[in-house]
Amino acid sequence: MWVLGIMTSLASMLVFFRQGLYASFGLNTYYLVTAFIGLWQWGKDKDRLPEESSGSIHLTRLTWPVVAVSGIIAIAGILALTWGMSILSEAGFKENPMSLLDASVAVLSAIATWWLVRSYLEQWWLWIAANTLSVILCITQEMWWMTGLYAAYTLAAFIGYRHWKKSGVII
Repeated sequence: MWVLGIMTSLASMLVFFRQGLYASFGLNTYYLVTAFIGLWQWGKDKDRLPEESSGSIHLTRLTWPVVAVSGIIAIAGILALTWGMSILSEAGFKENPMSLLDASVAVLSAIATWWLVRSYLEQWWLWIAANTLSVILCITQEMWWMTGLYAAYTLAAFIGYRHWKKSGVII
């Protein structure tokens, strides 16, 4: 799935940039980088699974310090991105029509991606929230294909959570 992530990130970067949704463009640039990190990290972690757990998903226990730092990053990131996009529009870039929502999706998704790389089961709840907000964002911009894509991602996140909960092994 990491390779598929690379391909979809490149395509989404083009779509979001052309639409003027710069936080979502930046988010997909981040996805591109983390896909390579994920390939490396998951390959390394796969070798750490006990032999009897072959085919299982390696999970890492989420700690309260990680949750606290992620919350601080979420608030600061949303505020900073919203402010940064207003500066871009003043500099002559196409104005972001939904900067707060766009920033919220970008920051939640960035944290969810990092939690995915670290194999936290709870990352799926962040994906459900971010993808639901993405559906709303795409509806407001009449981006119907992207709306369908993010609706499918939301459903996939529910399914992913159930699968990881059933098949996960904490290492």
